[in-house]
Amino acid sequence: MIRTPHRLRRVVAAVGAVVAASLVLAGCASGSGSSSSSSSFSGSSDGAFPVSITTALGTTKIDSQPKRVVALGWGDAETALELGVQPVGASDWLAFGGDGVGPWLKGAYTKSPKIIQTLEPSYEDILKLKPDVILDVKSSGDKDRYAKLSAIAPTVAIPKGGENYLASTSQQVDMIAKALGKESEGKKLLSGLDDAYASARKAHPEFTGKSAVVGAYTSDGFGAYASTDSRSTFMRNLGFTIPKAIDEQAGKAFSVHLSDENLDLLNADLTLILPIYVDASKAESDPLFQKVPSVEAGHAIVFDDPDVSSAFSMGTTAAIEWALKKLPDEFAAKLG
Repeated sequence: MIRTPHRLRRVVAAVGAVVAASLVLAGCASGSGSSSSSSSFSGSSDGAFPVSITTALGTTKIDSQPKRVVALGWGDAETALELGVQPVGASDWLAFGGDGVGPWLKGAYTKSPKIIQTLEPSYEDILKLKPDVILDVKSSGDKDRYAKLSAIAPTVAIPKGGENYLASTSQQVDMIAKALGKESEGKKLLSGLDDAYASARKAHPEFTGKSAVVGAYTSDGFGAYASTDSRSTFMRNLGFTIPKAIDEQAGKAFSVHLSDENLDLLNADLTLILPIYVDASKAESDPLFQKVPSVEAGHAIVFDDPDVSSAFSMGTTAAIEWALKKLPDEFAAKLG
């Protein structure tokens, strides 16, 4: 497989995200994607300001509906766009290029945002944008970063328990919708996502009770995502279960690095692998990977489409619904 420059930019960004969230594992960090978990904020009714939003790093008060929004967290800009708000500044975590969003939101901007670096944002560039609010919901939870951003404008940080990019899809939508005065729109997004999952489950009742492992492969080898990560949550919402051994190994982290000795943790009714900064063929040809029972039996998929990997990783409602249109039938075929 020949890697194109576009894909190279995408995977390099993904590796950068690994450094941000966990120096151990394969893959870009992102939070759990359950559409039904509770949000972590308080405030007044839809569209009424001022609002106060409780985060893990403090309470943020927003006096009036924001007009200039800077979205820095993982998928925060996509969430704002889905709510009908176009950020003036945004971070492009997966190096899509252009406006910094996936193909599921192509053309969503009428005016391109200023692209802000991800791990080490330019606070000077953010200041020049004169934001009314800064969104950093799906983020690392770094206190110094939060202090610097809050000195520029009211900053909506991570929810409780959302450290290291583990804010859920519903937390992300709820908090951003509250901050932007778009609560009704937020509820519609989450309701639509629930409906999309329900349709996929109805079409594939055979998923219920089957086990699935979502892993990644980098130059450091294989890893697997805990059940709280968005990729694994995607599978859980389809009816699959994540083996408890993965969570036991991961502890409080979103992922676990797998040594050659415990590569059998990838074994499940369905094994999915996201190549990060390596060609899919290299992961597929790994001799120890080939000996994993589910791989030997033909019940594994190593994704070679960067858009699919990105949709899995982004965890926004638009990305998830895009993936739901493409992947369940492929999963069913591999289950056999």
